[in-house]
Order: sequence, then structure tokens, then C-alpha cells
Amino acid sequence: MKIGVLGSGDVAKALGAGFLKKGHEMMMGSREPSRLKDWQASHPAARLGGFDEAARFGEVVVLAVKGTAASKALTASGAENLSGKTVIDVTNPISDDRPPVNGGLQYFTSPNESLLERLQKEFPRARLVKAFNSVGHAFMVDPKFKGGTPTMFLCGNDDAAKKTVAQILHHFGWEPMDMGKAEAARAIEPLCMLWCIPGFLRNEWSHAFKLLRTE
Repeated sequence: MKIGVLGSGDVAKALGAGFLKKGHEMMMGSREPSRLKDWQASHPAARLGGFDEAARFGEVVVLAVKGTAASKALTASGAENLSGKTVIDVTNPISDDRPPVNGGLQYFTSPNESLLERLQKEFPRARLVKAFNSVGHAFMVDPKFKGGTPTMFLCGNDDAAKKTVAQILHHFGWEPMDMGKAEAARAIEPLCMLWCIPGFLRNEWSHAFKLLRTE
């Protein structure tokens, strides 16, 4: 597939490299594409462009920016370039100006609202799917854990889009677990808080979640 990745940070770079590794065509989109020139030197198959160019290029678009910048990034991408497309929302609503409390991140959303829901209302023609938000960037592609294949929870309102994202997750080495409609992001987004607590408190960052069953 053709993949447009919106962002220029560690998460965007990790996922962009992962899509190239898995044989996809990929364009990185940024407000300042020149910031990615050094990264592109070690990933020569990557294309660079603005948010709008990457969104237009991708059959699937990956939103991999700070939560506080998510709406602006999608706006800069152009609603027409996102219309009808699967958009993988990797963001978390982490506050920029309120530090963690006893290891717990502070969010700018409430318990009864998720960032995914906000973005879906703002961009109704995009088919948003929450995924890849509950683990560090170092483990997003081909994760290896002693406990076996980790679980990545996903949700969204469009079943076909979720199927596409589940296939990508499986290809990236995850067990995808569909948790339902967009409201499920109210539970999935806080998993980032839980994932980060051991890191902030004990500098332990090498873990992931796994759903266990009796059968």
C-alpha cells in the first residue's frame, strides 16, 4: 500500500521505517520536511513532503504527532485528502503544560471523552482507528517479548478501516484486538498512562500489554 505518515518525531520515524521494512511505499509528512533529511539519508526509499502531500499520497494515513497538535496536523493535511481513507490515530491527549504526578501522565480530555472522538467529530469523512498508542516507539515494529505476541487494542467506527488496521498490526507482529466503536478510546488512550508509569517511576520501559484468555 501507499502510506502517508504525519509527523517527524520518534513515533513517526519508527512507524515510517516499519512500513518501508514491510514493503510499503511511504511518504513522511511534516510542517518542515527538511527536518527529516538526515533520517531520510538512512531510509532512502522514504519520500518527504508536507502534511497535505503525505495525506494525498497515502491510501492509509498515520497520525503520529503530539496529541495537542493532532487537530492542526489533520487540518493542514486537508479534509479532502483524508476523505474516505483509513487514518490510524496513534496520538494520546497528553497535556503539554502539566507534568506527570507520581508517574501518571495528565490528559487534557475527560474520562468520558477521548481524543479519537474529538478528531472523528471534527473530520467526519475520515475513517479514524485508534492503534499503536499503548507502547513505546521502540517496540512498535516486530516486538519481541518473553511472554509471547503482545496485544494491541484498536477501536473506531468503521469496520472496514479496522480490518485494514488489524492486518497492518498483524504484519507488524502484534495480536490485534478490536474493542469496538470510537467510545472505546476512552479506555484505550489511558493505557499510555499505565504503560508509562513504570518508566517514570523506575526507568522501566521494556514492556507491552497482552490479553489472556481461558481458551
